[in-house]
Amino acid sequence: MQTVGTYVQATRQRPTAPTAPCWESPEAVQENLAQPRQMKLFVFSIMCAFLQVSCQNPRSHWTLLPNVLVMEVDGTLGQQPISCLEMPEDVVRRGYHSQDIIWKKNGIKDTQRGNLYLVRLLESLGGGNYTCHSGDGSLLNYTEVLIRQDETKRKRILVKNKQDDYLKCSTQNYNGEFHCSWTWHRSRVGKAAFIKAQRVLDDHNSHCSMDPSRHQWMCSSAQSNFSCSVDDSGSGISCLDQQHCPYAEERQQIHVTVFVRTDGYLLESYSKRFYLSEIVKPDKVRLGKVNKTVVEWSYPSSWNRPSSYFPLTFQISQLRGGCRKCENPCTDLNASKTVCSTEYCQFEVKHRVKAVCVRAKDALCDSQWSEWTHVRMKRGRKTRKRMHHQKYI
Repeated sequence: MQTVGTYVQATRQRPTAPTAPCWESPEAVQENLAQPRQMKLFVFSIMCAFLQVSCQNPRSHWTLLPNVLVMEVDGTLGQQPISCLEMPEDVVRRGYHSQDIIWKKNGIKDTQRGNLYLVRLLESLGGGNYTCHSGDGSLLNYTEVLIRQDETKRKRILVKNKQDDYLKCSTQNYNGEFHCSWTWHRSRVGKAAFIKAQRVLDDHNSHCSMDPSRHQWMCSSAQSNFSCSVDDSGSGISCLDQQHCPYAEERQQIHVTVFVRTDGYLLESYSKRFYLSEIVKPDKVRLGKVNKTVVEWSYPSSWNRPSSYFPLTFQISQLRGGCRKCENPCTDLNASKTVCSTEYCQFEVKHRVKAVCVRAKDALCDSQWSEWTHVRMKRGRKTRKRMHHQKYI
């Protein structure tokens, strides 16, 4: 089913400082991401004039995927023509009369007939799966219409996290991999419809596509080559910039845009810009005891090497009390810091300390701390028995 537009392509403009909004306007998406076909624009203009259709609502429309049309609406009453076959001569060439073409919306037969169909729009209504059929019922084509409301309206599909953001992104190192997650609204669980990931300055040279399984997206340009896949839970994505070099300075931010949709054909987009250094969070350190008074830890196996080039800062907490049955007795109260640029680090524990907790972060940027790792400092069995015996002498 033919509509104006083609595959979504990534375009961005990187500001001097990351102060630009993290989402693109519908006009920018249509202008920069689509590759309009001039003949279809001409046909669309003729249809609007001939049918005396108001083209103000939808304010714009563009193709997200083949046979998936996005209509930008402002909440007012409107209508949008779509076609079954691309050109009127296709109807004749296939041996059909225009009035022989039957339309269905979500499987229910509609009264409209012919090669053109008017999608009625009211507020967020109008989305659906529109199919056209020949007189004998054979499927000719289809268009899935998704509705995207004015961005000034309140988001309705995802909810904000504790950081007052819709997307939470993190990475374990500087290898170019990162993970972003989100939380569905309890009454509007949906699925990812399209993913875009690129460096900010790759705007006019980046192209995004999706594999047939609809679980992986690729965005490539001369400067970056991103691949993203949706988690099995449907609430996150894992991405990799295959051209990223961890030893080079990261000059361009990563811009991730997630298009999500509901079963009710409502579409929304959520974006986030960041440097890897802003979202890096090391894995837990490996911690153990050397003897009764000394503990030793090493850099996480997933952290970049050499450690002299990627140093970590460690935070240490020594506990003299607390519950024995707690899974994680760690706290950052009264914690000391130390920088260790070698693979293995040792620390002498104070007397009567029951547990030692260690966590790490990048020493060269203000990023997230890793989760705590702890080890319990237990006395030997003979020592405990001797103390128990002396207590009753």
